Amino acid sequence: MTRRRWIADHVTGNRAVLTGDHARHLARVLRARIGQEYDISTGADVRRGRIVRMDEELVEFELGELQPPSREIDLAVALSIFKFDRMEWAIEKSVELGAVRILPLIAARTDRRLASAADKRVDRWRRIAQQACEQSRRVSLPEISAPIGFEPFLAIPSPGTTSIVLSESEPELMLKEALVKPEGSVLLAFGPEGGWTEGELNAFRGAGWISASLGATILRAETSVIAGLAIARAMLEP
Repeated sequence: MTRRRWIADHVTGNRAVLTGDHARHLARVLRARIGQEYDISTGADVRRGRIVRMDEELVEFELGELQPPSREIDLAVALSIFKFDRMEWAIEKSVELGAVRILPLIAARTDRRLASAADKRVDRWRRIAQQACEQSRRVSLPEISAPIGFEPFLAIPSPGTTSIVLSESEPELMLKEALVKPEGSVLLAFGPEGGWTEGELNAFRGAGWISASLGATILRAETSVIAGLAIARAMLEP
C-alpha cells in the first residue's frame, strides 16, 4: 500500500515535526497512532518516518530510510489573477500537474477589486498548494510569490528559460510545437478573464517571449491553465 506523504514543518537531524493544522488533521481526522509510518518530505528528499510522539498540536517522526527520488520538471506558471474561487482551483491543479513556481500576475484586465485583495489571499494559496503537494506526493513545496504587476514581471530576467505566453490571437504556433525543444526551464503565462490586451502581447513579443495557442476553442481562464500544463507535462516528461 502506498504510504501517505506529509511535508514536514520542521526538520532537525533525524527528527521531523508537523504542527498546527497539519498535526490536528493527522491526530484528529486520521486518528494516527504512535508507531505508524508515513513518507515525510524534508524539502530536500523523502524519508520514511515513524511517529514517536504526538498530541493534537504536534506530531513528531523519527526519520528512517530514504525513499526513491522523483524527478520534477522545472515548469513555472504566471497566472493572471481572476475570480478567487476559480483561481484557487487552478492553483491546486497546477501543483498537482507539477508547477514548481506560481506567480500571481496583475494584468491590464484583472478586476481592480481582485487585484487590491490579492495580497491577503497569498497565505491561503500557499496552504492550498501544500495540501495539493502532499496529495500528489511531490517532494518539495512549489513557490507562490506575492502578486506582481505586469511591467515588473516582464522585467524579471529569465536566462535559460523558454518563456511562452498563451494567446487566443496566436494564428499558427501550437503550445506542443513550442515545446518540442525547450531550453532549460519553462515559464507559461496565462491571461485573465477577457484575455491579454494587444499592448501586453506586444510587450511580450518585445521581451522575446514565444506566443503559442491552445487551439481555436475559447477556454475559461482556469481551464486554459490546466490544458496548458497538461500539454507541457506530456511534452517535457523524460
